[in-house]
Parts: sequence; structure tokens; C-alpha cells
Amino acid sequence: MKWIGISGMSELWSLEASEVAARVRSREVSALEVCDAALSRIDAVNPDINAIVHRTDDEARAAAKAVDEAIAKGDEAGPLAGVPVTIKVNTDQAGYANTNGLRLQENLIADQDSPVVSNLRQSGAVIVGRTNTPAFSLRWFTRNGLHGHTRNPLNMSLTPGGSSGGAAAAVASGMCAIGHGTDIGGSIRYPAYACGLQGLRPTLGRIAAANFTAPDRHIGAQLMAVSGPITRSVADLRLGLAAMSQKDLRDPWWTPAEMDGREFPKRAALTVSPEGLRVDPRVESALREAAARLADAGWEIVETDCPSFREPARLQAQLWLAEFRRTGAKAIEEEADPDSSFVYAQMERLCPAPGLDEFMDALQKRVTLLREWSLFLDDYPVLICPVSGEVPFPDLDDVVSPDRFDEIMEAQLTQVGLPLMSLPGLSVFTGMEDGIPVGAQLIGGRYKEDVLLQAAAEIEARSPKIQIATPAA
Repeated sequence: MKWIGISGMSELWSLEASEVAARVRSREVSALEVCDAALSRIDAVNPDINAIVHRTDDEARAAAKAVDEAIAKGDEAGPLAGVPVTIKVNTDQAGYANTNGLRLQENLIADQDSPVVSNLRQSGAVIVGRTNTPAFSLRWFTRNGLHGHTRNPLNMSLTPGGSSGGAAAAVASGMCAIGHGTDIGGSIRYPAYACGLQGLRPTLGRIAAANFTAPDRHIGAQLMAVSGPITRSVADLRLGLAAMSQKDLRDPWWTPAEMDGREFPKRAALTVSPEGLRVDPRVESALREAAARLADAGWEIVETDCPSFREPARLQAQLWLAEFRRTGAKAIEEEADPDSSFVYAQMERLCPAPGLDEFMDALQKRVTLLREWSLFLDDYPVLICPVSGEVPFPDLDDVVSPDRFDEIMEAQLTQVGLPLMSLPGLSVFTGMEDGIPVGAQLIGGRYKEDVLLQAAAEIEARSPKIQIATPAA
């Protein structure tokens, strides 16, 4: 089989997912050439930032060859034909350890793929590695005693975010086109923000996901934890979402909800300081820029208060910690990771253990809050609000002191509050401020990811283009 070559073959790693798939399907370039370019890029930049902690070179090249063979036969190669992707190390991938950043799980080898991994494979994606997460996937920073410290390729002094910090750093530095992330308290949206990318937390049930190396999670995490894509473009968010969200009944929460085609009023609410959140002037400027760019695209913008984030954030922590206290507290002690030990102690301090009645009340209150949000988002199909009250944090800032930890928790109000209602949220890049990425969070109604993607695409079209970062050693 003869492939048509292109100039600049070594730059194939820099292409967005949609362009890779189009070129591979048209036989302008082979999936194997794209794969080899991505692996070479990993060789070049990963030692400086430690985003990918498990290489999958042989498996990746075999998958790329399979895509090329399918195309040569005239078979359908999938919407992500030949696209390099990564998988987070807290997600089951057959033959690899689901470490979750823990020495305790270094040998916890998965014997089958999580549904989200299966869907990526079936879409023609080529998995080039597994990305780092903090121990227990517990922080908005990425360091652990097993895999080490992940750095932000845009600015080494800043956090790459967490817990999908490895995924975001890999995408930002051109090691893959789509990074798989998970989000129960901002772990997709915040790393995308910190690394100057686009990141989508979908509605609960949109993307099937489950880990079979562990028992099913308790109800709080079942309602709040999701998988989703981190990319360098909104078009790739859409492509990644479509690929990841195919049917897989191994996740009973999976929902066959429509993806596109609904009419909606182009009206967005702008809430700069929800419930008195202190907002950095650079954050406010980014929010107002995002709103102005949507207005330029013909959207009506209404500056108004939004429903509560504080009560959902309180209940999210209560439900999530109720599970962690049962299943993770002993592991915290056994793992003896200094960072996670400190973070867990602060979270316990801020969130006393609930009794059964308080736990039941939290689940009851969730419905009331979701009703309020659903009605609001029916009037305003998009809410523009902060991703964080602060610009991306200095790296490892959460373990400096209890007082600084409390400030960070306050800044992350919208990150923690949103998952309780199982709603979708999108972190959209708006530009750089003195070497620091800034952006806005877009929130929409249940299964209305298409609305968020349309709004994000309008903002993206009027914002500086995301540039791939080559980290300085």
C-alpha cells in the first residue's frame, strides 16, 4: 500500500484531531506516520513535564496499522481515525495498572477497558500513553509518590491543574490531540483552564464510564463523576464527545440523549461574582471579553445573579467525603503521600462527617437545587461564570498552609458546586495575560452540550488561537 506523503511530516503531532482524521481517511497521510510523529514528540517534551507516565508505543503502532489496513480495504476507520489520544491513569485500560497515582495500586492491572476507553478505540483513536494524576485524584495540582510531578508546559511556575493535569499538559504540549479526563470537582475544567485549553465536563450519563478493577462507587460519586475530553479546539471537543459517548450498557447511567439539532434562544447570563466570590480583575476581564465575543456573534447577554453554587459545593463535599471516609481514609494513611495527607486533613476540617439523616437530606436538597438551575438555564441557555476566582495557581500552592488551602477552596467554588447537579460545564480559553492563561466557564442545561459547544465556538472564533507549548527544560 502506498501512501501520499506531505511536507513537514515531523509536524504531524501539531495537527488538531479533526484534521488528523480527515487526512488519514483521505490517505494523505497514514495513521502510522501520525502515531510515530506523536511518539517522537513525547520523546522530545515529556521528560521536561512528566505528563505521560505509562508509554504504550507498541500498542499504539499496532492500532495505527489497523486503521491504515481498514482504510486500504475501504472499511470505515471511525471518526477519530488515527488520532493520538491519552487515557488518565485512574481509568481502566486492559493490560495496564489503574494506579490512580498510588503506590498501593501499582499492580492493579485491568483485564478489560472502561467503556470510555472502548469507545475511543472503536472510533479509530490511537492511545499513545496514560497520563498522570495526583494521588487519589484528589487535588487541582498533579504530583504523587509513584509517578512524580507533572509541570505546566505553558508556564512551569503554574499548576497544570488536577486531577487531569497530565492529560491537559499532554494536549498543551502536542503529545496528543485529545486528552481523556475525569471530573467530580473540576478535574477536566480546571486543567483545561490552567493549560490554556478547551475542556468539557458532560452531563451525567452522556459518556459511559466504569472501572472494573474496583467495586462500583457510592451514590455521591455515581451522581457527580464523569469522563470527558480536553483539546486544543472546540471542534475537537465536539468530535471527542461524539466518539466517547457511544452506547455501552456496562455503565447503567449511560443515557441515549440526542446530541444536536434543538432550537434555543441565543441568550446568555453573565455572573461575574457568584454569591460574592472574590474575583481577580484578570478573571473578570476574561469573563467580560467572553460575553462581548458572544454578543458580537448575535447573542443577548444579561448580567444577573445565578442560582447557588455555595450550597451545592457544601453538599458535594459532604457526599463525596462520605464515600472517601469509608473507602479511602485508611488508604490515605497507608499510602503516606504527604500532599494527599495534608489535603485530606484540610477537607475533613472543612466538612464534618454527616450522619444518615444529613446524608439523606443532602440527596433531597440536590433535587431542589437542580430544579432551580434547570429553570434558570431554560431562561438563559448559557451561563458565563468564572472557572475559578483566581488565575491559575502557583504550582503546589494548596500545601503551603491551611489558610492558603482555604483560599483555594473558596476560589474553586464553581468547580466544586456544579457536579452536584450533574450538569455540563465547559472551560473555554480566551487568551493570555502576562504568560498566564485565562478563560471562562460556560454552564448549560442537562444534555445541552451542543448549546455550550456552539457558544464556545463563537468565543473561540474571536479569541487568540491556542498555540502548542514547548516547555523550557
